[in-house]
Amino acid sequence: MRENDSAGRLSLRKIAIPAFGPSLLFGLGEGAILPVVALSSRGLGASVAAAALIVTLLGIGSLLSNVPASLLTAKYGERPAIIVAATMSMFAMVCCGLAPNIWVFAVGIFLIGAASAVFNLARQSYLTEAVPVQFRARALSTLGGVMRVGVFAGPFAGALAIQLMGLSGAYWVGAAAVVAAGAVAWTLPDLVHPYSSRSAAPAPPPSVRSLLVSHRRVFLTVGLGVLLVSAVRASRQAVIPLWAENLGLDAATTSLIYGLSGAIDMLVFYPAGMVMDRNGRTWVAVPSMLLMGLALILMPLSTGAGTLLLVSLLIGFGNGIGSGMVMTLGADYSPSCGRAQFLGIWRFLSDVGSSGGPALLSGLTAVATLSIGISATGVLGLAAAAALWYWIPRNAPDRGAAVLRGPSEQRRTTQTTRRSGRGPGLRR
Repeated sequence: MRENDSAGRLSLRKIAIPAFGPSLLFGLGEGAILPVVALSSRGLGASVAAAALIVTLLGIGSLLSNVPASLLTAKYGERPAIIVAATMSMFAMVCCGLAPNIWVFAVGIFLIGAASAVFNLARQSYLTEAVPVQFRARALSTLGGVMRVGVFAGPFAGALAIQLMGLSGAYWVGAAAVVAAGAVAWTLPDLVHPYSSRSAAPAPPPSVRSLLVSHRRVFLTVGLGVLLVSAVRASRQAVIPLWAENLGLDAATTSLIYGLSGAIDMLVFYPAGMVMDRNGRTWVAVPSMLLMGLALILMPLSTGAGTLLLVSLLIGFGNGIGSGMVMTLGADYSPSCGRAQFLGIWRFLSDVGSSGGPALLSGLTAVATLSIGISATGVLGLAAAAALWYWIPRNAPDRGAAVLRGPSEQRRTTQTTRRSGRGPGLRR
């Protein structure tokens, strides 16, 4: 066991920069453009409603591309998919920066969302297979954490570029960041799967439909919990500024509260991953949703900046300890054969929740009040905690993991695949 632990630590250190570096840079690129998408739309002549719709194209592009992204990753491998996603995102950001009209700009935003789906799925699949299972939660929590750090830092880099080049400067920062992400990802080592046999012909990968049928119990149980988790997480980004405005707080105070909540969010991802690895997933998943749910229920009771700050910090802490939780659960339940396709379905469920949460908040606010909408979102958090507590222990996770391919192994495999007519990036 000690040898296995040592080997696991060595593997995790070996891939740290090429695995986590692209996520930091990709997050930086997305963070640079997020604050200016609506402003750019307005500058190109869009109405307020149309600008809001264009902002949603990021999520729509990701939602519709999760399953195609899984097929791309399964066919060509994780590293090529990450590089393709970075290239695609770069061209889309340049398209947005040079867009002559709102239609070209909208296409660019949609493609950025689609590229994000490919990138996120491929990086999750890669770490799931590369890192030993005893370090899986730490690796995926770190993956989610560094992405958040990048998104947090992106607006500052974008603001500096905007001062020099106008709104288009944010897209040039984004393009440069994703190009750098692709360049770092180029150094990722390929993977060799211990369950594969060189002498035997590889089994055909399962279809998305067959995985839906064979894993329907997981999707209808833990998958439902993940959908609720994503709904609560997506809604939290809107409730803090909306309630701050309801309390009559100025923009500077609102930004400070939101920023402090985000800072707490970024500080606790690695300890949470350690707890998940050592004690089990429920020790983090359930408290994360309980804290967020209770904080959202308490938010309408806040009466000023001080009480709103306390509630927002609790939301940030709850969300922070859940960093990588959805990815870890998806990795645990994904089969070794067909992993990418499974994760595509898993991320689709997550994106449905991310789209549905804010829509529910908006609908309840329109027909009732903002406080009722926020409280209902908090109830979703409690429901997510209950679903995860009940279902996670009742589905045994897959314990398979891939190993990294060394230089000599890479050369041998490349020669074998060339003689057999298969591309060098194919792993199965």
